[in-house]
Amino acid sequence: MKLAIIGMGIMGCKYAKMISDGQVTGVEITAVTRITPERKEGLKEIFENGTKIFETADDLFEAVGQKTIKVDAVLIVTPHLSHSKIAVNAMKLGLHVLCDKPAGAYSRQAREMCEEAGKHEGLIFGMMFNQRMNSMHQKIREIVQSGVYGTMKRVSWTITDWYRPDGYYASGVWRGTWDGEGGGILLNQCPHNLDLLQWICGMPVSVQAFCNEGKYHNIAVEDEVTAYFTFENGATGTFYSTTGEASGINRLEISMEDALLVYEKGELKVRELKVHEAEYRKTATDYFAQPEGEWKNITCEGTDLQHPGILQNFADAVDGKAELFVAGTEGTKSLMLANAMYLSSWKKQMVKLPENLEEEIAFETEYEEEFAKKV
Repeated sequence: MKLAIIGMGIMGCKYAKMISDGQVTGVEITAVTRITPERKEGLKEIFENGTKIFETADDLFEAVGQKTIKVDAVLIVTPHLSHSKIAVNAMKLGLHVLCDKPAGAYSRQAREMCEEAGKHEGLIFGMMFNQRMNSMHQKIREIVQSGVYGTMKRVSWTITDWYRPDGYYASGVWRGTWDGEGGGILLNQCPHNLDLLQWICGMPVSVQAFCNEGKYHNIAVEDEVTAYFTFENGATGTFYSTTGEASGINRLEISMEDALLVYEKGELKVRELKVHEAEYRKTATDYFAQPEGEWKNITCEGTDLQHPGILQNFADAVDGKAELFVAGTEGTKSLMLANAMYLSSWKKQMVKLPENLEEEIAFETEYEEEFAKKV
């Protein structure tokens, strides 16, 4: 697969290094865009093989259209607001697309990418949600989705290990800005967590969120978020994340009818009740005792393939050797959830997630009107 990497910042260069180091097979980097001399020096091995450098994505697409360069697929690693336009233009040329998270700054961009992909038979459109490659995350999803412990009652996720110093936001003029990033921790760090949340537990039906902008850093966007979710079955959820807290933790709790699942520091454990909680609640005569249970550690086979795993799966899907692990349509869900959290915070009210296309379009319109006030 002849790949063009659009956007050679920190992550674009990391992806190029993974490929050049042989962590991904069957891929040749034929073109990149916007790379500094310093970063080019660190990747000189790929340019020794004739990889071409373009100033912009449009320059690259012009060369592809004129057939002066051969490209099969693009990997988009540019600022969030540009993802949709670049992806759609690539798809119109028949190029397969792998987009780094998030799909865009607002959910309409993700929907338009999906709609364009649907116009091209056989075109592969994937998202870089590498955390789904973590075997523990897969195990958690398997447990929750199977219903082995009954339905979910509560999910609580505290993620404060996304710590960032001031220099991080100063490393690029687009960072920490509404017109560059399209948001703060929800759009930059937490797309992974929001994706996993809905992948494991399902999409919430409503959210009330509080986004604090520039609380710990001199930035325009939020660096702390607290949210409350409701789910279709009546379950509730809480979500807290910040880039300004140290020492940070990452703790996920999922309470189900007959067990409590806890994931922290790479360890997964479950407290299994010995009796069905609903029945115990109705029949217990000791008013202060809890149902008996036992803690068990859960292990699972598999490796944490992360970014190379997504890259390899994408290449194999393009080659017809594998089913795409994270389809581009998945990018809409976490982005819509983030948008709902922003909208809730800005309007200081609970926001209902859309259930159909008509509601989705109305939601997008309302969100973009409020977003325009921030830019």
